[in-house]
Amino acid sequence: MKHLFPTLLASLLLSLGGCASLLAPPVNPGEPEAQVLARLGKPTGTYQDGNDVLLEYSRGPFGQATYMAKIGPDRKLVSYEQVLTLEKFATIKVNQFNENDVLRTIGKPIETIYYSRVKLNGWNYGYKESGVWNSMMTVYFDDSGIVRKLENGPDPRYEHTRFGM
Repeated sequence: MKHLFPTLLASLLLSLGGCASLLAPPVNPGEPEAQVLARLGKPTGTYQDGNDVLLEYSRGPFGQATYMAKIGPDRKLVSYEQVLTLEKFATIKVNQFNENDVLRTIGKPIETIYYSRVKLNGWNYGYKESGVWNSMMTVYFDDSGIVRKLENGPDPRYEHTRFGM
């Protein structure tokens, strides 16, 4: 038993070190665009943002994260960030942003719904609010494509009681 504890402790420390490497960003600022593409693969969306190009990496319809890789005019990575956050949603300006501005800010929605009664198109973004709550942010556009409001609430895809479970 005396010899078992140091072995267990060493195993635990080694496994924690492995976890830290899993949490490291897969790309780093300054890396060439070709290296970013080689590591991350084909983006789910590409957007021009002034002289920069934004590469969108969405985690799919049930994913709760979308990453944007910003490539500068020198074809090197400027930044890589998860954009489905309350902080990023707060940068969307009501009555000023249009659909393209929203795409460049937070990427493609997981679904769109048209509300004919109020004549607004809703773009839904499922995300993990504060890293804990399964939430859904909806960005509403008028018929001319201008953001009119944002609305946050629980993500119905994770409400088990709705389906009798």
